[in-house]
Amino acid sequence: MPDGRWRVGEIVFWLVPVAVIFLLPGYLILGSQVLITGLFALSLDLLLGYAGIVSLGHAAFFGLGAYTAGLLAAHGWGEPVSGLLAAGAVAGLAGWLASFLVVRGGDLTRLMVTLGIGLMLFEAANKAAFLTGGVDGLSGVTMAPLLGLFEFDLFGKTAYLYSLVVTFLLFVLVRRLVASPFGLSLRGMREGARRMPALGVDVPRRLGAVFAVAAALAGIAGGLLAQTTQFVGMDVLGFPRSAELLVMLVLGGAGRLYGALLGAAVFMIAQDVLAGINPVYWQFWIGLLLVVIVLFARGGLMGALDALCRRMRRKPGGRRP
Repeated sequence: MPDGRWRVGEIVFWLVPVAVIFLLPGYLILGSQVLITGLFALSLDLLLGYAGIVSLGHAAFFGLGAYTAGLLAAHGWGEPVSGLLAAGAVAGLAGWLASFLVVRGGDLTRLMVTLGIGLMLFEAANKAAFLTGGVDGLSGVTMAPLLGLFEFDLFGKTAYLYSLVVTFLLFVLVRRLVASPFGLSLRGMREGARRMPALGVDVPRRLGAVFAVAAALAGIAGGLLAQTTQFVGMDVLGFPRSAELLVMLVLGGAGRLYGALLGAAVFMIAQDVLAGINPVYWQFWIGLLLVVIVLFARGGLMGALDALCRRMRRKPGGRRP
């Protein structure tokens, strides 16, 4: 049973992005992108890793949040925190409405429905060029100072700190959620949805609730991206973004929370480094990394770390203490 206590490894994990501010000040823009993507991956992990809902269109809610925050700022409402809350509310409402179509089907049905929702929203954004900017993107996004004090500078320091605080607070919320009775019921439904009604659990209602929460988290991540980059492109709704998100979860390890953050960090840093070495064939090495992780690290990078920790706890004779 989850006890809710913070372990040393978790504290060290969150000290690393704090140290980046002082040790790697030239990489804060990339760092903010990693944090935003990590929050986005965390929202999908809540669906896939804990509730067992497979989605190929999770970028739909990410894009809704991005356009909500971007349109508010482009039309004069550039206050970041309220814009972020609006992005989460719009995406959460859309997720709740979509859940009536998604949660009542099987895995294949869910894949097709979520993919269809994503494709429809992508084309809707393309057609509504007068509102979204179409393929040219939504420009003119002007953000007010954060809390009225901190300007969004070209070096990305404010954007990084803003992304770090929002990601950490939402991670704490999700960590608490998955350790609650609600979170334990999600795991039960993932392992045996047909047995949970015997315990008095309303499965469709619980799945609808977690789908809405995950959509709201994705919307907040999209809102963060729009506010920190001050631009919204149609790629925020694209299928490749949803596909990359699944790759990140495979790399990090689904159903671990930290796996989503670690997978996003590894994927984006590897993408940045490999694209700098060879901007044409970098995807080959990403694919090779994914194959190696799947073949030799069961449960992703977090699974490999768990296995390593278990080995280190053993005595030289092979017995556990």
